[in-house]
Amino acid sequence: MTVVVATPSNYVGRLAPSPTGYLHLGHARTFWLAAERARLAGGRLLMRIDDLDFDRSKPVFTEAALEDLAWLGLKWETPVITQSERVDYYRSVLAKLHAAGLIFPCEHSRRDVREAAGAPHEDDDEPIYPRAFRPPADAPLPPLSNVITTNWRFRVPDGETLTFADGHAGVQSAVAGTDFGDFLVWRKDNLPSYQLACVADDIAMGITEVVRGADLIRSTFRQLLLFRALGRTAPAFWHCDLLRDEQGRRLAKRHDSLSLRAMRDQGVTVADILSKFAATS
Repeated sequence: MTVVVATPSNYVGRLAPSPTGYLHLGHARTFWLAAERARLAGGRLLMRIDDLDFDRSKPVFTEAALEDLAWLGLKWETPVITQSERVDYYRSVLAKLHAAGLIFPCEHSRRDVREAAGAPHEDDDEPIYPRAFRPPADAPLPPLSNVITTNWRFRVPDGETLTFADGHAGVQSAVAGTDFGDFLVWRKDNLPSYQLACVADDIAMGITEVVRGADLIRSTFRQLLLFRALGRTAPAFWHCDLLRDEQGRRLAKRHDSLSLRAMRDQGVTVADILSKFAATS
């Protein structure tokens, strides 16, 4: 089936940095592209801080991200939305999925899944969940506890082909159960997964187009299933090419010398950076 996505009319975009380190040049280019698309559409741009990784997220990185992006000339509406303040809302979304019988508890560790499934697809950090680990569809569904101490996964419709037209990468297709499997929606540390929190926020924020890196295309298929399960139309998607280092590896937070903060300290100007972005867009 082809998943219907919204056609932006009253455009609402978003920036969503994760404060687990300083923003590097690749992050900045993606956020600049998101801001440019909102500006050219005459639309709104919102800011969301994806800080649900409590072990690595630091206030100093949040402050640096906002400061560095403002230095780059990006503008967004206030207030800034912070995911760590919205866990009760995410829990209400989980309850809807539970009431619909679309999720199941999973006692298997990440190591169990990885060893049984083998390596994940390129540019994807979640291996395909083994069908042998999945409970039968008619198995009784335990209730959600007040404090969740087990993982919960979304049961994908095996064999269904999902297709969407990406604004930059073109038509994308994947088969549920083959290209991606049952995925986490709630973690055993009582926090939502990236997939659930992202979809829940995009719905609440009224996002009409998501601009992000091409490494998240496979995540988009998972999120399309969540939008459908929640009875909502998905936004449009625009996945940009990734910036890579001289060895061809995509930029990551290990590239400290290419962080916006380091480049600023070295005297690199906004004009220098924007010229790089224009040359690679």
